[in-house]
Amino acid sequence: MKKTPLWFKQAVGWLLLGLGLFIFSACAGNPVVVATPTTAPVELTQTAEPTAVAVAATSTSTSTPLPTATPAPTNTPSPTSSPTPTPTPTHALMIESMRQLEFPGSDITIEETLAPGSNYDRYVASYVSEGNKIYAMLTVPQGDPPESGWPVIVFNHGYIPPAQYRTTERYVDYVDGFARNGYIVFRSDYRGHGFSEGEASGGYGSPGYTIDVLNAVASIKAYPAADPDRIGMWGHSMGGHITLRSMVVSPDIKAGVIWAGVVGPYPDLFQRGSDFGNNNNNNNNDDDDDNNSRRGRWRREIIEQYGTPEENPEFWASISPSNFLTDLSGPIQLHHGTADTSVPVAASEYLDAQMEALGLPVEMYLYDGDNHNISVNFTTAMQRSIEFFDQYVKNADGTQSAP
Repeated sequence: MKKTPLWFKQAVGWLLLGLGLFIFSACAGNPVVVATPTTAPVELTQTAEPTAVAVAATSTSTSTPLPTATPAPTNTPSPTSSPTPTPTPTHALMIESMRQLEFPGSDITIEETLAPGSNYDRYVASYVSEGNKIYAMLTVPQGDPPESGWPVIVFNHGYIPPAQYRTTERYVDYVDGFARNGYIVFRSDYRGHGFSEGEASGGYGSPGYTIDVLNAVASIKAYPAADPDRIGMWGHSMGGHITLRSMVVSPDIKAGVIWAGVVGPYPDLFQRGSDFGNNNNNNNNDDDDDNNSRRGRWRREIIEQYGTPEENPEFWASISPSNFLTDLSGPIQLHHGTADTSVPVAASEYLDAQMEALGLPVEMYLYDGDNHNISVNFTTAMQRSIEFFDQYVKNADGTQSAP
């Protein structure tokens, strides 16, 4: 076998070494573009970058406005979901209801001049109450009035059948007693009585007569010869009830005198029923009407709407002037015959006891064996009434103290 020369072996070795270095250099050097396929950088940037509008809308929480159109929920229901409250029933007889009324009165018109009294002039007059023309007896002392005007007594008559009533009749001696002692006397007929307009609605189931009296007060206050700051009120029987009611509604009445008055609480009036007004021996009995018509009707209507005194004592208290005695506008004097068969003497005794317990100024005179009109003791009762009015009305100095 032929041996390979040494120089040839060395040449092959150097060739192989050079080839290996070449391959190693090719593997370890920087790549060329074709050896590393990638997505073009420009194309990546264009597709990934958000637009300016998108950034403004979503970049931060502060750049998005807070919602304001929908209010935050509350515990208060909307007006449409609120239940409509049931109004508290009211009645025209309620004292608080009457205090909300206005009593403007009107000018007093002289309808007829009558024969004069001993020292006073007499007239049939008229005024307006709730649109009704109401007739009245008016007496005015003769001579020059005091600088402030004559003192006044608003006179409230008791029950007389409205169709039988005449302005110039009844209570003649009563009116004369006050008139000749220096007082203007103004005696309202009440609506529906005699020639007065309106319906005779009764003294207990309707406030109508009291409204007529309070409009009489307003009218006489504006009468030129009258002193508007010196007004007293006298009432008999039903007129006593009207007097008491008027004095807890109006502040204008300086003192009240009540003869045989229906002055107990309404539950008492309700329960006694026909005890009132069954005295057929006098013309001034105290019935609203016969027991089977008006009186029975107002009682039935009130019971149907408000219940009996036992079922609804709050209502019956609200219409009783005797429940508002601390609001009286002045002191009270009471007169009652113990043999009165029209209005029990217990009515005056009740009012006297209530006022005494409250420390209010009150006088009471009982006349043993006397009747509803206090006929036997008329002169004594009249003198006491005049003296009371002299103290608290005619000679009033702006203060009121207990008798």
